[in-house]
Amino acid sequence: MSKDNEPAFPLTSAADHQYCGMSLRDYFAAKAMAAIVIGNNADICTMGAGCAADAYGLADAMLAERAK
Repeated sequence: MSKDNEPAFPLTSAADHQYCGMSLRDYFAAKAMAAIVIGNNADICTMGAGCAADAYGLADAMLAERAK
């Protein structure tokens, strides 16, 4: 797994010793989406797909900054 999308909460599967769970990118996006929704005083249903795209854009920017 690449460093830019490693697990946020790494656990290994006993059977195959592979990481499982939420990726760091997904974790960052979830946190960003919550902030976007709260900042816009709306709920996720009214924000639409644009909110998800913005959240992943912020997550990608966070990963890029982290890689520096």
